[in-house]
Amino acid sequence: MIQIQNLSKSYNGIQVLNIPELRIQKGESVGLVGNNGAGKTTLFSLILDLIQPDSGNVALGGILVHGHDEWKKFTAAFVDESFLIGYLSPEEYFYFLGELRGMNKVDVDAVVAEYKEFFNDEVLNRKVYIRDLSKGNQKKVGIVGALIGNPELIILDEPFANLDPSTQFRLKNLINNLKEKKEITLLISSHDLSHTVETADRIIALNKGIIVKDSIKTQETLAELNSFFAVE
Repeated sequence: MIQIQNLSKSYNGIQVLNIPELRIQKGESVGLVGNNGAGKTTLFSLILDLIQPDSGNVALGGILVHGHDEWKKFTAAFVDESFLIGYLSPEEYFYFLGELRGMNKVDVDAVVAEYKEFFNDEVLNRKVYIRDLSKGNQKKVGIVGALIGNPELIILDEPFANLDPSTQFRLKNLINNLKEKKEITLLISSHDLSHTVETADRIIALNKGIIVKDSIKTQETLAELNSFFAVE
């Protein structure tokens, strides 16, 4: 599903990402973990063709992201608030996304209704614009927006940030339910190792733009990661 080859990115002469090779197969749930500044958001921005690499390339489903659009049909993401449209209500935003993916309002309503518990009566039917919601509720809108249209690849950058503990718990349940759909590939980042451990089956650790660990989740690998980040 995701193929990365010789990918690098630098800013002001300082290399922030260097990944010689990375393969993520369809149906995998992958947690990307690392301290602030490890390169997680840079990697996601490169995967989504939001910025250009200094070298290398990214392909999604065998399609190079740069210069092609076909990969967008099966890919959805929420990286930050820039993905939202502040002057729309949450409902209008969901309908907009649904229209982009060929869905009518009835179908969109049905998808959104599945996440009523996640919204916790704090987002829908409030007659407010997205820009007037709290940061946490804006994040809820972005996350659910990324699920509209049955995407095959879902990318979420720091989805647990700005969420209260109860919502974090609901989000973990949401993600684990998505994992049961074997056709969906999940790539989720967090600087919190515990969140990553609870929602991913494969863990990739980044440190200063370099992959320092990439393995299936086991007690042994978790102990190694805890030791590594304890030193860092």
